[in-house]
Amino acid sequence: MYLAATTAAPVTFPQALEEQGAPPSPPHTGGLLALIPGTAGLLTVAALGIALLLVLIIKVRLQPFVALLTVSIAVGLAAGLSVTELFGTVQKSDAVSLIETGMGGILGHVAIIIGLGTMLNAILEVSGGAEVLSARLLRLFGERREPLAMGLTGLIFGIPVFFDVGIFVLAPIVYAAAKRSGKSILLYCMPLLAGLSMTHAFLPPHPGPVAAAGLFKVDLGWIILMGLVCGIPAVLAAWGYAAWIGRRLFVPVPQDMVEAAEEARAAVTAGKGAAGVTAGKGVAGIAAGKGAAGVTAHEAPVALRTVLTIIGTPLLLILLATFSSIALAPSPGRSVIEFFGHPFVALTIALLLSYYLLGLRRGWSRKSLETVSTASLKPVGNIILVVGAGGIFGAVLKGSGVATVLSDTFHHVGLPVIVLAYLLSLVLRVAQGSATVAIVTTAGIVVPLVDGQSLPPAHLALIIMAISAGSIFASHVNDGGFWMVSTYFGISERDTLKSWTVLESVLSVTGFAVAALVSIFV
Repeated sequence: MYLAATTAAPVTFPQALEEQGAPPSPPHTGGLLALIPGTAGLLTVAALGIALLLVLIIKVRLQPFVALLTVSIAVGLAAGLSVTELFGTVQKSDAVSLIETGMGGILGHVAIIIGLGTMLNAILEVSGGAEVLSARLLRLFGERREPLAMGLTGLIFGIPVFFDVGIFVLAPIVYAAAKRSGKSILLYCMPLLAGLSMTHAFLPPHPGPVAAAGLFKVDLGWIILMGLVCGIPAVLAAWGYAAWIGRRLFVPVPQDMVEAAEEARAAVTAGKGAAGVTAGKGVAGIAAGKGAAGVTAHEAPVALRTVLTIIGTPLLLILLATFSSIALAPSPGRSVIEFFGHPFVALTIALLLSYYLLGLRRGWSRKSLETVSTASLKPVGNIILVVGAGGIFGAVLKGSGVATVLSDTFHHVGLPVIVLAYLLSLVLRVAQGSATVAIVTTAGIVVPLVDGQSLPPAHLALIIMAISAGSIFASHVNDGGFWMVSTYFGISERDTLKSWTVLESVLSVTGFAVAALVSIFV
């Protein structure tokens, strides 16, 4: 697996000494262990660490990256790790810092994928690919099946595009469809949201599944495959609930929200205009004239086949590379397939295709492509730091011995790891609201539970799916997505709980049920 080769496991300080031939350090006895020694002390450290994380995020409102880093250091010190083990030394030496290896081990792979995926997302958004896709599906399915068309739009466009961007770009289409039919807006927005949420939780290049894949060292091809296996039944169940609640709960088209959305889009495009990109004919971010950005104002709509080609290319290449290692013997041909199917190469190819097919061929200047790409990377700093802090947390748990004790304890409970992973992710999600924090924290705890079991990559991918499913359960008032849905579609808080919160729970429970069932046979 090329992911396993590119993402090195965190190396603890004692392990580094053993590799150099030095005797291993004695078991940790400092910190809280001086008062509560042994297994009981390490379990207490784990419980207090998770409790402290929730308090810092929920009560203190500390930024998740800072909270995770603080808790990682606190857990390390409480478990008796030395300053050298945690931070290394000021002078150059052979000492290995858990914080550095934890951060670098995960971000060496994840940061590149998130960066490439974010730039691809921006080009698709600015070029109007979403509008073209949804309009074609609406014409194809007809007015009676417009909710299904909206669901497919969210499902397809949600693969490369982040959840909040998908809402921003596609909300006006939902307004138009609901206004034309005179029916509840829930019939149209909920299927769309189900598609966007499923892809965000289960499929690369979204940060949650990519971060978990890096921590578990699982090839992204398996994540894509199992994400589709678990995600498609989940989204079908969610569409069924969306149709049911949409017929029973009428929410009118919010005219004030339509106007607010138009103002928001104008404000965003005006901001882009400062960098040379302004609004065009119904397409966010298309420049007027060939000014500083060099984008033609009234360019032809993007061809649907172009959008599907750009979205599908990296998925196909990654899947081919994954299964070539199983179906083909080592050969130059297999090496070529694995090269082009490496996530770095596959996403780079997709990005370059978008530059040409959606940009240069349609009149964009090279400067406009650079401007849009650079601007898109600014919001992802928080995501990358949170994912990196999750890697630190996992490395500290492993290096301190807390992870080993947790592993032994959970194994004695008798529940399968996949069930424990889901429940832990679910609790963290409901408690603090962030899906990404729930995924990276849970993965850091669960990875040691599967170490040494020689589980096949397909089974590990299903455990990741269980973690991802838990991370979207019961979105409520502590989740930014809850308020985004309520605000954009003019749904009251009470009705948002009845529709969106339950929809997310249906996605979560169905996705986990499929993952648990398939894991029996893998």
